[in-house]
Amino acid sequence: MYFVDPIACRVALVVANRTQITPNNLTVFSLVLGAASAVCLAAGELAAGALLFYLSFMIDCVDGKIARLKGTGTPFGLWLDYVGDRVRVVLCAAGLAYGQYERTGEVAYILLGAAVAVLDLFRYVNAPQMKRVHAAIRGERNAEEAPPDLVPAPREEDAEAPVPTGFLQRLNAFLARHRVRSHLISGIEFHAAVFVIAPLIGVVALIPVAAAASFLLLANEVFLVYRMWLFARRHGAAQESREHVLV
Repeated sequence: MYFVDPIACRVALVVANRTQITPNNLTVFSLVLGAASAVCLAAGELAAGALLFYLSFMIDCVDGKIARLKGTGTPFGLWLDYVGDRVRVVLCAAGLAYGQYERTGEVAYILLGAAVAVLDLFRYVNAPQMKRVHAAIRGERNAEEAPPDLVPAPREEDAEAPVPTGFLQRLNAFLARHRVRSHLISGIEFHAAVFVIAPLIGVVALIPVAAAASFLLLANEVFLVYRMWLFARRHGAAQESREHVLV
């Protein structure tokens, strides 16, 4: 993200102030660049495919910034952006797998492409489901704890942000100010490793880098699911305790 966001911010300012290009136009252009990247990867042009994927992702970041900057975002635009991201990853994974399998005959590249596509889809299906679980639990907790005659508490976003005190909290705040994520690995790093870094290094790095990135992404998702399970378990235990007291 650190190698994309500074450029995307500057491009977004130019596009927003000097053109009539809409976020949906940019989303479609990003998808076209992604398809071109897939074609290059399928043709064995790894460096060109990596460059086009980088440009596609950068443009994809620009469309969201312009939508927020000008207030022109729409529900259809959100859907188009979401689906476009998934289509780009599937196309590039298929192109990379086909290109290397056609040259080497190794089934490992087919498995690589399938694994990348499945992991990416799982991540995007899992994230909103976890948010729904957290929202449902918090909603139940608020409904149980808030007396009906009291004024609702201010929303979290309205409250003043706490000042980080510990070393790790200060480190995370410093990294966040510089647009650097401190977690294990997200989809952004995963895509960068598989479709940009590995192709730029060369054929020899495709499987090792993609396998390492896939493992780290899966480990991160498992960790997030584990935290969600702990969160749900604590809520269930607290609820059982309250019910026991009432009985």
